Amino acid sequence: MRLIDDAFRARLSSGLTTICLCWRLERVDGFVIGLTDHDQPLVFRGEPYSPNDAVVPGEFATSDGLAPGRAAAMGALSASAITEQDLRDGAWNNARVDVFRVDWEMPQFGVQIWSGGLSEVSHSEGAFEAELVSLKANLETRVGRVYSRRCDAVLGDARCGIDLDASPFAGLTCDQRFSTCVERFSNAENFRGFPHMPGNDAVLAGPAATGNTGGRR
Repeated sequence: MRLIDDAFRARLSSGLTTICLCWRLERVDGFVIGLTDHDQPLVFRGEPYSPNDAVVPGEFATSDGLAPGRAAAMGALSASAITEQDLRDGAWNNARVDVFRVDWEMPQFGVQIWSGGLSEVSHSEGAFEAELVSLKANLETRVGRVYSRRCDAVLGDARCGIDLDASPFAGLTCDQRFSTCVERFSNAENFRGFPHMPGNDAVLAGPAATGNTGGRR
């Protein structure tokens, strides 16, 4: 739900045509620029937005569920904002993007319509294109590890440590069981699972019929 000032709501209801888009881009290093598709500079929420580096928006796609919404944007490269060298160096990767609809005639009125980040940025012939992914994408980020009896490493990767080019292991596969890691690869020290973790039967088992001391030692 978007909260809109009553005065702004009234202006929108009147059919005004003084609405523009404002884009606030913040890189991971803290550098911030404001861009607008209006033909004059304006200040919104205390920050300047420049028309010289206007961004052309694509369609904003949102969803009611947890799937991340997406959008697209295009714009001109500029020495004062988004430069080709910055794009080449990856300076704008994962930058935060906030998009607002603002009344350029009365820029104290505006509403945020999108929040997300730059996921893919490309450039050619003095222009850039970017794909934006909404903040819902953060919900898809894996945090921590899944506890499992099986190994969660990929055979041959850095966590596994097995050199698949070595003659004893050429052509071998792994089912990620601890016994396989030990017997086939002699690689128990790099096993990335929890082979001795109790299973569901132990978790769901009730108290023993005999030998139950009630926790006393």
